[in-house]
Amino acid sequence: MTDYIVDINENNAQKLLIEESFNRPVLVDFWADWCQPCKTLMPLLEKLAHEFSGAFLLARVNADEQQMLASQLGVRNLPTAMVIVEGQPVDGFSGAQPESAIRTILEKYLPKPWDTQFKQAREMIAAGDSGAALPLLRQAYGDSRQRSDIGLTLAKVLLEFKRLDDAQQILNAVPLADQDHSYEQLRAQLHLAQEAGHSPEIEALQAKLADDPDNPDLICQLAVQFNQEQHQKEALQLIFSVLQRDREHANGETRKLLLD
Repeated sequence: MTDYIVDINENNAQKLLIEESFNRPVLVDFWADWCQPCKTLMPLLEKLAHEFSGAFLLARVNADEQQMLASQLGVRNLPTAMVIVEGQPVDGFSGAQPESAIRTILEKYLPKPWDTQFKQAREMIAAGDSGAALPLLRQAYGDSRQRSDIGLTLAKVLLEFKRLDDAQQILNAVPLADQDHSYEQLRAQLHLAQEAGHSPEIEALQAKLADDPDNPDLICQLAVQFNQEQHQKEALQLIFSVLQRDREHANGETRKLLLD
């Protein structure tokens, strides 16, 4: 046996069939020595258990030895397999099945890659490492087709790093049905950050630029300050405006600035 393939008896049934099902799906296989189809099904289930390496628990139940348990779960034919999630049977089948059919059933209950990434990211945030969590959240958000709960966590981290434009883009994509209290809090934080204004350096450069709006050197200086305050969108717009007029401005240094 392994930590993902176990034999069930009256001593461990409560822990492994019920309690464990709150941590991961439990696939219960009821079998008997005299059952020929059972001998076809069990190696296939074991193969899948090894492949998924603990994403689900394969719990083998000898129906002859555990007749009361089989009766309690309504087993009438062998082999019978059932999926238990959060203490309740949610799916299953009787008789030997092809691998493709078993996979289809399992995949409905196994965590998706973005679920794992989201969980890892939240653990990193809880440990105070939001920087490491950011790329995981971006990946999970994209792969999950912009799932709202992942998006809200991503927006929270972006606000922490003053990535206001990125945070606003994420919040704008949250559907109305998912705009809960957490969403409203993040919206308020974003608004406060946007209203906080810019640094004195930016305000001084903006004042100079108002008097000399076509000065490419001032524009580039302002772009650098915007970038340092994590206002990448404004910084890029300014640099593009210079390069559209002079691709070789500052002997190519402005193009390098764009790449940086």
